[in-house]
Amino acid sequence: MKKRMKFLGYLLLLVCLVYVGSLIADRQKLHNELIRLHVVAASDTASDQQIKLSVRDAVLESLEEALEDVRDVEQAKEYIREHLPQLEAVANQVLTELGVDAKAVVSFMEEKFPSRVYDTFSLPSGVYESLRITIGEGKGQNWWCVVFPTLCTQATVSGVQEAAVEAGFSDALTSTVVREEGYQVRFFLLDMLGKLENIFSR
Repeated sequence: MKKRMKFLGYLLLLVCLVYVGSLIADRQKLHNELIRLHVVAASDTASDQQIKLSVRDAVLESLEEALEDVRDVEQAKEYIREHLPQLEAVANQVLTELGVDAKAVVSFMEEKFPSRVYDTFSLPSGVYESLRITIGEGKGQNWWCVVFPTLCTQATVSGVQEAAVEAGFSDALTSTVVREEGYQVRFFLLDMLGKLENIFSR
């Protein structure tokens, strides 16, 4: 009886370790395979918030066309790094056309993100690679999404699923991101890992 209980205890421990290992792998996959878009408005006035969305739309349009045939995240990162001046020019062209004196600064960096629920998918907290666009003093509300794989403009769950599969997400991670049945526990645990990552990262 004691041997059986000991065996079951070891088996349970092994299952827990495998599950935790898969969570850590999925958290790392999110960090490595996603490029977030982070647009920060100059202020919270209605006009500055609308300007933020206009800048967002122009940069997204530019990126989607450029990254349409890119399937590798490293190629996407390389493109973004090499074209930061052009992306900044796109953002500032919008500001000029709108008669805005403020300038946009575009950078590519690692940033801490809270958990986020979108219409067709969710992302847990954590540190992500981020294309950040700061308009003026950058004191307004943020707009977040994902530019690679292209999730910002995916209107359907199936579109998000397809993008996630192309990014190499596991079935469990894909199900979690698109909020399929049973996703809550896994999302909660991934979110907790992300929050710890946010706390302990610089």
